[in-house]
Amino acid sequence: MLLNARNILIDIDGSRMPCIRFGRGRRALLLLPGLGEGLQSIRGLALPFAAMYRMYARDHTVYVLGRRENLPDGFSTRDMAADAVNAMDELGIAQADVLGISMGGMVAQFIAADHPDRVRRLVLGVSAAQPSDISREAISAWIAMARSGDHAALMADNMRRMYSAAYLRRNGWMVPVVARFTKPRSYARFLTMAQACLTHDSTAVLCRITAPTLVIGGAQDKALGPDSSPDLAAGIPGAQLHMYPDLGHSAYEEAPGFNRTILDFLSKGV
Repeated sequence: MLLNARNILIDIDGSRMPCIRFGRGRRALLLLPGLGEGLQSIRGLALPFAAMYRMYARDHTVYVLGRRENLPDGFSTRDMAADAVNAMDELGIAQADVLGISMGGMVAQFIAADHPDRVRRLVLGVSAAQPSDISREAISAWIAMARSGDHAALMADNMRRMYSAAYLRRNGWMVPVVARFTKPRSYARFLTMAQACLTHDSTAVLCRITAPTLVIGGAQDKALGPDSSPDLAAGIPGAQLHMYPDLGHSAYEEAPGFNRTILDFLSKGV
């Protein structure tokens, strides 16, 4: 099987948390995806994830963690961080490098602040410490579209805010395809996760993060706002900031050197 890829289900308080494991490296890497996991669960997607993130498999055993399947109403990013630490216990991971993308970065902030001994190095990609006017408007619009069941509009608006104009000119045809294959049976998980993004606020605890931290952002971010990554980095002692001036929220997909930048950072201190 590609890179020893496996699909795993972890029991968390009587609910199942999907997890993907691949690679054979001696260090653990915890990868936390964003809000899109509320629409398309990672469950059963070990092979495509292993192929997408194969660069990390040489030095790491990678664990991609979704959120528990049955998310209670009002479940916060801090609650999700506690779930992730419980999952680390179940998987036998004493300490890991942690990579959080977008909402996954919000969860990662609380893992690193509340459990500093569990995080060796921390990478926060296109994330934020608290909502901005831009993110409130964007996420509230997505919530309204989800509640009305207009998935095509949700995907079109999401892509418009996520990607650069050049990317959309080349790939705009993908919107109806993405809409067709990502519509969930229920929007319950997505709505809970979206609400958690709106209430996320880690500003008071960022100073407790002791792991060496890299914050990566896009200066054209139309989903969280262009200041979200710089403001986040400013709150974390000693954090490094890497900005892509011409990219937005999807810098993790569009920037050719995104993963290489992360790997170079993670390789330090080994």
